[in-house]
Amino acid sequence: MSASVLAKVPRSWILLAAIGLIALNMRGPFVAVAPVVGLMQQELGFSPVELGLLTGIPVLCFALASPLASLAGRKLGAEVAITLTLLGVLLGVIVRSAGNGAVVMLGTVILGVAITIGNIAVPLIIRRDFAPARQGTAMGIYTAALNIGSFITAMVMAPLAELFGWRLALAASGLFAVAALVVWVLAFGRRAFRPEPVPEPEPARAGIRRASRWITVGLTAGFAGQAFSYYGVTAWLPSILADELGMTAAQAGAGSSLFQILAIVGGLGVPLAARFASTTAVGLTLGLLWVTVPAGLLLAPELWWLWSSFGGVAQGGGITLIFIAIIRLARDQASAGRMSAVVQGWATPSVPWRRPCWATSTASPDPGPGRC
Repeated sequence: MSASVLAKVPRSWILLAAIGLIALNMRGPFVAVAPVVGLMQQELGFSPVELGLLTGIPVLCFALASPLASLAGRKLGAEVAITLTLLGVLLGVIVRSAGNGAVVMLGTVILGVAITIGNIAVPLIIRRDFAPARQGTAMGIYTAALNIGSFITAMVMAPLAELFGWRLALAASGLFAVAALVVWVLAFGRRAFRPEPVPEPEPARAGIRRASRWITVGLTAGFAGQAFSYYGVTAWLPSILADELGMTAAQAGAGSSLFQILAIVGGLGVPLAARFASTTAVGLTLGLLWVTVPAGLLLAPELWWLWSSFGGVAQGGGITLIFIAIIRLARDQASAGRMSAVVQGWATPSVPWRRPCWATSTASPDPGPGRC
């Protein structure tokens, strides 16, 4: 009976569900560390430098593993690349939860490489399997789910750690990978495990190649600004709320979550806005919203909720707009994969150095207002 009911569900719906579940795994495993980092330090004896490395490994993987991820997508096909992503996430969270400090670092590296592959492969699936009119909606759902995964993980990790310990709490994030893998196999069947190399593009004219290079440079610059702004606000907003407004650690953590959850509005709103306004107008609006965050926190910090909301909409909408541009401007699948790898790989090193922050944790020792 279940098989007959499933057969009546449009494949595009199953694929959209799979993309949403995949997105839950693209940030959640990294966000999961912050609420339990104090407990990890107590048990494993991490030094401040090692803690910085633990939170910096994902960024290094995004930069260094992008060429490998692009190669995997081209040689194995997007379906197998995403299957490897989900299996890698599951393996990574298990390894990260199972051993000493070195094993935790190894698990984090596995997670970083796996998620880098997924970051590049998902836009290829959306470009290939959705009609142009629905590509923006699919990418908006993906972006919104990225932030839903971060929000859910950040909210439940500390309570889980109090009940079951930090190891089981971190391992629990692997449940998202299991759910995504099941729906992914339902969407593609055997193709999810059968390598299908992406055909190499036909040689393009020199003028087209130059135009493509300039488009890639522009998108890389945009993605770099987006990444710098996102990681900067994520890392420093709890400290600002504590230092400037005297919030407790719990209040600052709850306040900063507004920045994460409002990204859902941006992710889903940009495809809709793009139907009524030009891409340039949408991009300039998002840039203006980003500018209001530092300016507003400097000039009127008591309105932090407004600036956090503007920033949330900007960060969700910005990444959606950039990925939509990659999907629509690339000449073919192979070019889209290369462009995505270059944009994400070269832009990632621009993110500000992130200190491990305990401001959002209720399960970790509070070192005092703003001390992250």
